[in-house]
Amino acid sequence: MNHADDAPSGELATRTLAMPADSNANGDIFGGWVLSQMDIAAGITAGQRAQGRVATIAIEAMKFIRPVHVGDVLCVYAKIARTGRTSMTIELEAWALRNRIGQRVKVTEGVFTFVAIDDEGQPRPLP
Repeated sequence: MNHADDAPSGELATRTLAMPADSNANGDIFGGWVLSQMDIAAGITAGQRAQGRVATIAIEAMKFIRPVHVGDVLCVYAKIARTGRTSMTIELEAWALRNRIGQRVKVTEGVFTFVAIDDEGQPRPLP
């Protein structure tokens, strides 16, 4: 994972606007919402690599660095760090564009593991 705060590491996987319904009374976005956005981004990346259905099997690390605010655009970057026979590890960084157009700051990073699954939900080899 890129630990510098100057530029994202990985490919842009998702981008979404943080809305009031996703926040607490102070206008800070719930950590669970951010986690969900990261899981979606990782799932897209894993599904592309697996060429099919995948499932999240572990969140190995999650670090909240700065808050996300209502009106920020949350951009999630993903990079496949490791692949096994049926599984893969995805490194993620979430960056916020403050007030949609402002400064870009790293807000969260995490490591998620996915497994490729077949139609019955059983692990299958990666192509």
